Amino acid sequence: MHFIVLFGPPAVGKMSVGDEITNLTGMPLFHNHLSIEPVLRFFPFGSAPFAKIVGEFRRLILEEASRSELPGLIFTYVWALDLASDATYLQNICRIFEDAGADISLVELKADLTQRLARNKQSSRLAAKPSKRDTAASEQRLLEHERVYQMNSTGTLPLPYRHIVVDNTSLPAAAAARQIVTTLALPIQ
Repeated sequence: MHFIVLFGPPAVGKMSVGDEITNLTGMPLFHNHLSIEPVLRFFPFGSAPFAKIVGEFRRLILEEASRSELPGLIFTYVWALDLASDATYLQNICRIFEDAGADISLVELKADLTQRLARNKQSSRLAAKPSKRDTAASEQRLLEHERVYQMNSTGTLPLPYRHIVVDNTSLPAAAAARQIVTTLALPIQ
């Protein structure tokens, strides 16, 4: 089994690239908004009930996937690399798959801010992520993340897993996915 964490700043293309990896490998994509969007109907982002429900939902899916016959799982995450709590969270998630004997890879996507601002308004993003449909508010959050947090690494990570970086500023999602699948030597379906 393979466990791939696709991470990078907001609107870098994690979901789009993940979908393309799924098309190539058959590994399902668990993009982070699959757990976020349903909970936002009831509780505001960042509230204690929101965090509890999203965390438990993710944990249950990941634990069951790690014990399943799936060829692997792709998980997306916006990782604030300067927050130790984010590294701890990802370590705990990876440990679920590590304990199951999975091959773990951290795949970092990066793209320049201009491209990310354009992607923030793409129809596929807005269709899958209703909370992003107020594009002005979404853009404001994106810019705030850019200002406050370290969204891309300098080449090293605080976790002991294989790490690759793909600059997909001008790379279509399908090409980025092919590069990732080839670099990680993932089986193609």
